[in-house]
Amino acid sequence: MAVRIITDSTVDVAKQYKDQFVVVPLTVTFGETEYIDGVTLDKMEFYSKLEESPVLPRTSQATPDAFAKAFRELQEKGEEGVVITVTSRLSGTYQSARIAAEDFPNIRVVDSRNVSIGSGVLAEYALQCAEKGMELEELTDHLIRRRDDICLLARLETLEYLKKGGRISKTAAFAGGVLNIKPVVTTKDGELAMLGKARGSKKANNLLIEAVQKNGIDFSRPLLLGYTGLSDQLLQDYIADSRAIWEGNVEHLDQTQLCSVIGTHAGPGAVAVAFFRKETL
Repeated sequence: MAVRIITDSTVDVAKQYKDQFVVVPLTVTFGETEYIDGVTLDKMEFYSKLEESPVLPRTSQATPDAFAKAFRELQEKGEEGVVITVTSRLSGTYQSARIAAEDFPNIRVVDSRNVSIGSGVLAEYALQCAEKGMELEELTDHLIRRRDDICLLARLETLEYLKKGGRISKTAAFAGGVLNIKPVVTTKDGELAMLGKARGSKKANNLLIEAVQKNGIDFSRPLLLGYTGLSDQLLQDYIADSRAIWEGNVEHLDQTQLCSVIGTHAGPGAVAVAFFRKETL
């Protein structure tokens, strides 16, 4: 019996793998208009609207009914499925999947404890394990053990969207803008946490590079870089600055636009990297 990997639409994966997943969408609302994430609103359209909108869009979790529809289709095909969702600390999507899965003995649900490409590298790894023949229970247990090995690091270009979302004060955002502050963030215990701050893009890149090197990359497992906004220029600048990390270790770097949930709060210009930490003996 085949094991399929199911994700919600906030789980960002490399383009070449996208069609291999079953994706359950969240919704994104601009003003009074609601869109289905990744269906009636793609990432380029989302970032165009984000830059034009005076207020932040609202994102809503995937519903139990949406998951049940996907589960039913797998059941009818005689397939089993492992669901990987955005961290339950930031969204009710995991709980929606758990509620829906109660009626489907062929489905297991894993909280990634991460977001965007952090969840994405776990999903890509799950795909690899399933393709190698790992069965449902073993795969579920394995993913739960390995999810805390994932490191997500990101630098933001602007504080404006954190201000709009009420996560920092107007005073802090103004001062940060004057000083050209670029925060560097990570995920810890399923939540976003501040790792440090740098003045200017070059120093922010250096701080991000140092954080990546400190954690150590397992190059035998999935690795993914991402960016927010319409242009990937800041990501390409980071890749050039961090060339020493990648050369000789990977043939190419998979890259993707980050999901609407992260884009809403980070704003355009964010740069992120997600990977499995190197195991220590």
